[in-house]
Amino acid sequence: MQFRDQTTSPSQTVLTEATAARAPRQKSDSGCLIVIYGQDIGRRVHVTTEPLIIGRSPQCEIQIDQESISRNHCRLRFHEGEFRVRDLDSTNGTYVNDDLVEEEGRLRHGDQLKVGRTILKFIVGDDIEVQYHEEIYRLMTTDGLTQLHNKRYFDEMLDKEVARAKRYKRTFSLLMFDIDHFKHINDTFGHLAGDAILRQLGAVTLGRLRQNDVIARIGGEEFALITPEVGLDGASELAGKINRLIRDTRFEFEGTRVEVTVSVGVAEWQSHYDAAEDLFKAADEKLLEAKRLGRNRVCV
Repeated sequence: MQFRDQTTSPSQTVLTEATAARAPRQKSDSGCLIVIYGQDIGRRVHVTTEPLIIGRSPQCEIQIDQESISRNHCRLRFHEGEFRVRDLDSTNGTYVNDDLVEEEGRLRHGDQLKVGRTILKFIVGDDIEVQYHEEIYRLMTTDGLTQLHNKRYFDEMLDKEVARAKRYKRTFSLLMFDIDHFKHINDTFGHLAGDAILRQLGAVTLGRLRQNDVIARIGGEEFALITPEVGLDGASELAGKINRLIRDTRFEFEGTRVEVTVSVGVAEWQSHYDAAEDLFKAADEKLLEAKRLGRNRVCV
């Protein structure tokens, strides 16, 4: 799911859905659902023309034992040449690409089906096996919720950047930031809202970075950004832009606005550092300093 920044005033950014480029629809009456976020990541369920129900009940064809999922949450069926999904009056609703399914909606190749806190990706076509393995490979480096890189990929890229800095005497910087009072957001609006905020934050930040920057979700509400060949001044300026961007963006969950700010810590690679852990520790200490000073700020 991608979002486009739509500026309604000089001080506010609103997240609106952008039409994603889709592969041509493949005429097929079979597909599969792959869990990309939640319990049993990578789990594959074959989908045919036979109707199936997703829910918490053991009697469901696809059982997902999660509190945020109703006993009979939604139903998938093949109708008039296409797959469709209907919400079964679930407590938390059924979403396709973050859009609430009001009655019955289409489920197309590449769509993300959100049921409770679980996200499943729908794949259809004649080369399902190949597509499935490609998706599993992608999940090794991608966070299924935010679609940013994950901690594993971040660690690998940070080590590579350190090796490059040592060999060629080039600098780079590391930004670490997390959402202020994220526990309060979860406690006030619920974990489904927290997940939605994380997805939106990932989308809005990714759209403002250079192609060779590496951004990753490295913890629950914690993110990290590697900026190759950018010194402390440039990284500090970027951190300020990210801080203001998040503060001025209108985050919403089911029509309710959620105020979101971030604290940011910045550190530059130093020649006397021995390993990536030294830079990570330096940036993390600056992040902690930003929190101690009141949050919603940048510390360098």
